Amino acid sequence: MSRAFVKENDLEHAGIDIPERPISPEINYVTPFGLDQINEKLSMLDKNRAQFLGKEDAISIQKKMRIEKDIRYYAARLKSAILVKPDSQTSDKVLFGACIELQNEDGNFEFYEIVGEDEADFKKNKISYVSPIAKSVIGNKLGEEVLLKKPEGLARLIIKKISYKQS
Repeated sequence: MSRAFVKENDLEHAGIDIPERPISPEINYVTPFGLDQINEKLSMLDKNRAQFLGKEDAISIQKKMRIEKDIRYYAARLKSAILVKPDSQTSDKVLFGACIELQNEDGNFEFYEIVGEDEADFKKNKISYVSPIAKSVIGNKLGEEVLLKKPEGLARLIIKKISYKQS
């Protein structure tokens, strides 16, 4: 009989070819909090995967494969992690792990914490050390003016405060 007349379950092969999560080529610096986040994520994923072990239906297989993809990603991030303790940094210069206060040209203040890529969360003012803002301030000292390239032109920022959290 021809395969054209065989009806297969559409879900049978769904999700079999799940692409891997891309891993950043940048150095994987992490704060102690960022390292804890990776470990917690791996633990949670491992617990979630356990729900699907032994289940052979297509949906369970697909969910398990997605979880395993995330486990591979976070395991690779954990393996490549370079822990930087913010409280060991010098407080007169902006470096990885710094909490900074910047004053913009309008006189308004902006607050950021410079963290690793996986820990970055703009809603919490945590920016990756490879972000444009972080790149413009890293290496500079208190009171220095830096230029930030924006789509509408250059913005001038003054570093008003530098501090580091205790780990």
